[in-house]
Amino acid sequence: MPSITHDLPRLATLALAALLALGAAQAQTPAVTSTSSTASDSRHVWDLSPLFRDDAAWEAERQALQAELPKLRALEKGFGSNAASLRRALDQISAVSQRMRKLAVYANALSSTDNRNARNQERAAQARSLWGQVGATVAWVDTAIAALGAAKVDRFVRAEPGLARHAVRLQETLRQAKHRLHPEAEKTLAALSPVLNAQGNTRQLLVTVDMEWPTLTIDGKPQRLDSTAYVKLRAHPDRAVRKQVFDSFYRSYSRVENTLGSTLAQRVEAGVVNARLRGYPSAVAASLADDAIPESVYRTLVAEANAGLPTLHRYLKLRQKMLDLPDLGYHDIYPDLVRTEKRYSPEDAARLTLASTAPLGAPYQARLQQALGERTMHVYPASGKSQGAYQSGVYGMTPLIFLNHQDTFDSVSTFAHEWGHGMHTLQANAAQPFETAGYPLFLAEIAAFTHELLLQDHVLKNAASKEERLFYLGEAVERLRGTFFRQTMFAEFELQVHDALERGEAVTGKRMTQLYCSLLKKYHGDTGDAQSVMKIDPGVCSEWAFIPHFYRPFYVYQYATSMAAASHFIEGLRSGDVAARDTYLNVLKSGGSRHPVPLLKEAGVDMNSPQPYRALLKQMNALMDEMEKLVAEGAGRGPAAAAAPAPAPATTGG
Repeated sequence: MPSITHDLPRLATLALAALLALGAAQAQTPAVTSTSSTASDSRHVWDLSPLFRDDAAWEAERQALQAELPKLRALEKGFGSNAASLRRALDQISAVSQRMRKLAVYANALSSTDNRNARNQERAAQARSLWGQVGATVAWVDTAIAALGAAKVDRFVRAEPGLARHAVRLQETLRQAKHRLHPEAEKTLAALSPVLNAQGNTRQLLVTVDMEWPTLTIDGKPQRLDSTAYVKLRAHPDRAVRKQVFDSFYRSYSRVENTLGSTLAQRVEAGVVNARLRGYPSAVAASLADDAIPESVYRTLVAEANAGLPTLHRYLKLRQKMLDLPDLGYHDIYPDLVRTEKRYSPEDAARLTLASTAPLGAPYQARLQQALGERTMHVYPASGKSQGAYQSGVYGMTPLIFLNHQDTFDSVSTFAHEWGHGMHTLQANAAQPFETAGYPLFLAEIAAFTHELLLQDHVLKNAASKEERLFYLGEAVERLRGTFFRQTMFAEFELQVHDALERGEAVTGKRMTQLYCSLLKKYHGDTGDAQSVMKIDPGVCSEWAFIPHFYRPFYVYQYATSMAAASHFIEGLRSGDVAARDTYLNVLKSGGSRHPVPLLKEAGVDMNSPQPYRALLKQMNALMDEMEKLVAEGAGRGPAAAAAPAPAPATTGG
């Protein structure tokens, strides 16, 4: 997860959205009580004392920050009367923002590791509330900057060297000035942000604490079918078991379809209202405006994914062939194409991640090795722990890495993915001041997927047999399915829900299920006749309720765009081209100092054109060409000596 952006009056809203998404970003492995004897190993539980010595120290800092509010409010008088006063005010607000980030990260780290703990929930709520108060207190800032005008701001920046670190913030405020509301309105919205953005927290508590899950008998043993059990059991080799798991799991979500439909509709409505208030043509346009991303980028992605559906359907047919199935159902997506019993410890994941990043250079590897040696990871699942995986950075410190490690190769990919985020944060922090170190979401996943692709190259290069190579090829293609096609399907669902609300239609849980069902059929080739690639059972159409990403609107599409960009960069890294490596690292080091689309275009990849997505589909077809060749040669019928099961792509959100 990227650092919080530094849009000052919207600080509370953005920070809160980031906090709510911490457990959703890169989500893929929900929580369960770990059966591993190493789950309580101190090496696998993060040490939060570098943030705060203890809860009492956190509370003291919260109260100290509360006492800063009058000082922030007093900055309005005389703000921008000269260059020096402008610098002092922005420095003071920035310092509070940095302290608030630290406060919030600590609170979220504790709540996400145990959602059942009432004090953890209270602490997280206190952090959200204080963000709202800070945002309301400085809601006047952007209006005041806009009132100064571009000419005066430019003159001040040239006259006062200390304003250089704030130059991007000032320029961005002027760029978006026409979408600012009256200061009192901004103050009101900032104060209400904890309420307007609380739906994701409600969903999180419902699905991790309050929902009642069925118990199934699997392989002769009772199994509570919660989210984590579902992720593991959906890859079960027995097709009848998989069907039972899917039916039972999504029946549980269907029972709360109305409730989750209401919470998601409220979240969507908040975005639609915000866009209207600020004069944006749509909620998606408002969401993309912060990073100056053209709406055409989003819609080009969706169009290219739709045009590329024959490639997805080719993979699904290959999957059916390799599994030797008479037909294909939605419950057949996740079982292993090549089976193995090999397990991967967190230490194995660290070793493979470190080795695979050699193309990024010795200094990069040395910094990663140093970070891996610190206690900044919470590794294994536990009761009450949030689902998924995330990285959470505090400026000047090694990022926290939150995992739900299952000792599978997929867990290794997740490990590499999250440390891609972690290294992005470290690279940006080393090159940028706090004010521009926070990189935009559009760039965030590129580093993570580059790590995944480097890991993919490493294991393919070192595969010891055709079976093992076929396993890793299958992993690679499955990752493209889950990251490019699945995330774009999610993005298209978000568009449809927002568009419906903007047309004035009522969007209930049942309506969301209908919309999602149509997309499932389109993406998976259910044409309703003998030519169907897959038959979609209506019972699985409540899957939208399982995806936490939707509470962070217009976020998931960046998984797909980032995979395309990472695939572009990986070509240069594979070749050993030093200039290509430096170009990639400079993108990471840019943090939030540049708009992402022109930055990437200068680096050689135009995300506003179809080319990156078509190149990605070409790579997917090339991987399947080799898979089909190996299958024809008889590979895949024996064990993969050094492979491991892959229950789900590392960043699918389910």
